[in-house]
Amino acid sequence: MSRIVLAFRSFFAILFTGKLPAGIAQELGLSPQKKPQPAAKPAPAVRAAQPWDGALQILGILQRDSRLIDFLMEDISAFSDDQVGAAIRDLHQRCRDSLTRYLLLAPVIDGVEGSFTKLDTNDPATVKLLGNVPVNGKAPGGLLRHKGWKAEKIDLPPFTPGSSAMVIAPAEVEIE
Repeated sequence: MSRIVLAFRSFFAILFTGKLPAGIAQELGLSPQKKPQPAAKPAPAVRAAQPWDGALQILGILQRDSRLIDFLMEDISAFSDDQVGAAIRDLHQRCRDSLTRYLLLAPVIDGVEGSFTKLDTNDPATVKLLGNVPVNGKAPGGLLRHKGWKAEKIDLPPFTPGSSAMVIAPAEVEIE
C-alpha cells in the first residue's frame, strides 16, 4: 500500500511543483538530480598587446589625418613635379600636425648641423658614427650631420582590445 501512496504523492508533486520532493526521492532510493546549468559562454579571447601595435597605431593616425599611406602607395610617375609638389605641401602640414598632437619630438643632439660636436655617448642606438671611425668605436666628437630624433613623450589614444590592430585603415564603402 505504501507504493501506491508514494506513486500518488510523486505524481501530484511533479504535476504541481515540477519536481520530486527530496523525502520521496530518498524513500524510492533516488537522489535528487540538480538541473543542468547552461554552459557559460567563454569570454572572447582578448588579444595581447604586441610590440608593433604603437607603430601600426601611428600609421593609422597618419592615414586617417593625412592619407599618408595612400600617397606613398600611389604611383606618382605620371604626375608632374609641380603636381607632386602641390600635393606634398598639404600632406606635409597634416602629417606634422598629427605627429605634434600625439608625440613630443626632440633632437638627439641639440646642435647646429655642420658644426663640431663633442660626443657624450657612443651608443649606436643614439649616435651613428660616419666616416673614419676608430677601430674601438670611440670618438671624441665630429661634425654633426643630422641631429637625430627621439620621442620625449608619447600620448597615443588608448589601444582598443579586441580590435583588429593589423588593419591600419578600414576600407570605405559608400552605399547608394
